[in-house]
Amino acid sequence: MRWSGRRESGNVEDRRGMSGGKIVGGGIGGIIIAVIIYFLGGDPSQIINTQQVQQEQLSPEEKAAEDQAASFVKVVLADTEDVWNKLFSENSEQYVEPKLVLFTGSVQSACGGATSASGPFYCPSDQKVYIDLSFYDDLSKRFGAPGDFAMAYVVAHEVGHHVQNLLGISDKLHNARGRVSETEYNRLSVKLELQADFLAGVWAHHAQKMKNVLEAGDIEEALNAANAIGDDRLQKQAQGHVVPDAFTHGTSEQRMYWFKRGFETGDLSKGDTFKELAQL
Repeated sequence: MRWSGRRESGNVEDRRGMSGGKIVGGGIGGIIIAVIIYFLGGDPSQIINTQQVQQEQLSPEEKAAEDQAASFVKVVLADTEDVWNKLFSENSEQYVEPKLVLFTGSVQSACGGATSASGPFYCPSDQKVYIDLSFYDDLSKRFGAPGDFAMAYVVAHEVGHHVQNLLGISDKLHNARGRVSETEYNRLSVKLELQADFLAGVWAHHAQKMKNVLEAGDIEEALNAANAIGDDRLQKQAQGHVVPDAFTHGTSEQRMYWFKRGFETGDLSKGDTFKELAQL
């Protein structure tokens, strides 16, 4: 992705080193550990909460690499601001820009406490995206999804949740909690997540048109990342088999499909995952 020297968003809270510890097995790896413990009948939160160690001092080389990653996600966030401001304005709507919180190990949000093991997430209560940059090491080294545009896809996906929040789509899902079964709620959650993948693709489409940001292989990097974090693949790695009723984000195939659809069309009207999910 062409990003060096471009505008960095000012909507960033840098809390790195302030969160009181590094989580063992963080990022996607921590999720897999927690899943394994859950299926063995244990409480994964006990492991996540107790396996904290003091944050190690970064070497100059590691700090430089992390600072570069932070600059990168700030540029990506700036690009999402430009794209979504334009698209909302074209529909006579106002886009409220989200904040991005960079943290280390654990963090407090308006949605409660979270750790690196949760992976990047969006909190609708404070309209902030939370990311521990160590997630990108997990994505690259553990799951074979390297590349800067794989990182950009993750940021754009979480910003996609912000767009859903502004459009009132997220509220429809949250209002269903307690009124439907856990299986049905998971099914609705999958649809919401796949729509966020679609919105990430829409962002990439318009960022390319507006700024010519893409380099050769970028879209393949995003699709590879979508494939790496599909529910079916993660469950297979964690427990050796797949439980579709426990899906929360969609299969690898579904996540790749909806990102690609968003990128190829750039058309928000083509992203009704709630209507079309059953066809896949």
